[in-house]
Amino acid sequence: MLFWLAYIVHENILEYAWFQSYFPSLEPGARAWLAFKTVLCILPPKVLFAYFLLWAVGRGLNRSRDIPWLIPATTLALAAAVTFYRAILYYYAVPLMLNNAWKEISLFALGRVLNAFIDISLVAACAVAMKFLRLSWLSRMREKKLMQEKLEAELKFLRTQTNPHFLFNTLNNIYALARKKSDDTADVVMKLAKLLRFMLYESRKQRIPLSVEIRMIEDYLELEKIRYSDRLTIRFEKEIDDASHPIAPLLLLPFIENAFKHGASETRFDSFIHIKVALQEGVLDFSIDNSKEENGDTSVTENIGLSNVRRQLELMYQEHDLQVANHREEFRVHLTINLNNDATISLSHY
Repeated sequence: MLFWLAYIVHENILEYAWFQSYFPSLEPGARAWLAFKTVLCILPPKVLFAYFLLWAVGRGLNRSRDIPWLIPATTLALAAAVTFYRAILYYYAVPLMLNNAWKEISLFALGRVLNAFIDISLVAACAVAMKFLRLSWLSRMREKKLMQEKLEAELKFLRTQTNPHFLFNTLNNIYALARKKSDDTADVVMKLAKLLRFMLYESRKQRIPLSVEIRMIEDYLELEKIRYSDRLTIRFEKEIDDASHPIAPLLLLPFIENAFKHGASETRFDSFIHIKVALQEGVLDFSIDNSKEENGDTSVTENIGLSNVRRQLELMYQEHDLQVANHREEFRVHLTINLNNDATISLSHY
């Protein structure tokens, strides 16, 4: 509708300017009305052929075997449209509406037929071009939506991998305490239940306040302290200017899990884990250092948790820097994220 409205306005302006030489004595309002009636009068053959051409082109693209008969059919349709166009002008518009303003020699005068052919073909070609531009735009939107859905599905999968990974590690802790018949087993189970509530509800959200993520980390640290007792020194520093700033859930926990699993649990003597979380004007600076047994191997081998969180960072935060260093007696992770510039991945159905 917008296309045809724009076309009518355009043709009306042209006809108005053209009629000025044929009807110089007409007032502007009367001349504009006459131009409008003339444009509407010869519009039907243009509309009919334009929609036929749209159908023919669409049919040819979808069913290429129909092209051999679509070409002559389109030629006949164009001839019929030109004939219809000429008949309207020759028998009605020029003699009755325009009072024979110009002389019509015959119905199929070559110059008039060529003019009709150009007039009809031009508007039909514009209609087809507009149609394909619209289809191209819709195709790009569908492609963008599919890519968005693919990223959402991948992010959901990564999170569902992170949750069992965390649960598996924590259950190992409970198993170790149960084997020792430790009095702390019941307390650990209660803390685990609290963390599982976080997993079930908070982790399903797209973003949570940083304070909630930190509280969950503190609960996890308390859980681990019961297991390792005095042989593990944990230091957790926080420098946060806005604890309500949103962050993706379960983004920092895998690094802390990794420090316990490959640091404290594999160390025979006193060990340490140093954690620092700083937030200044939306830029998060997170670092964690843990001691490890000296084995001469300084290569970095990423497990499921670290690989998942690295991929989550790629999907959700455009501006981030993750550095992992494996030294002889220490493993260090340093993560910087601009939380103000996060990707728009909707997880409303997660």
